[in-house]
Amino acid sequence: MRDINDVMPKVPNMKWGALTNRAPTRSRVREMDRIFPANGRWHTVFEEKDQVHIDGKRVWKKGARSWT
Repeated sequence: MRDINDVMPKVPNMKWGALTNRAPTRSRVREMDRIFPANGRWHTVFEEKDQVHIDGKRVWKKGARSWT
């Protein structure tokens, strides 16, 4: 499988890029801004009902109460 950064275009002065399966909201973009480093690389973000896959890693959607 090819890396997304080999396929997607290089954009000058881009902090980071994300290929998503849903249109991101402003709050989601702010959250991704905290997660991704400002290195100009692309990331894949596939959101499902109870989980999110970021660059092939699964992150469960759980609130703070469910972790205690």
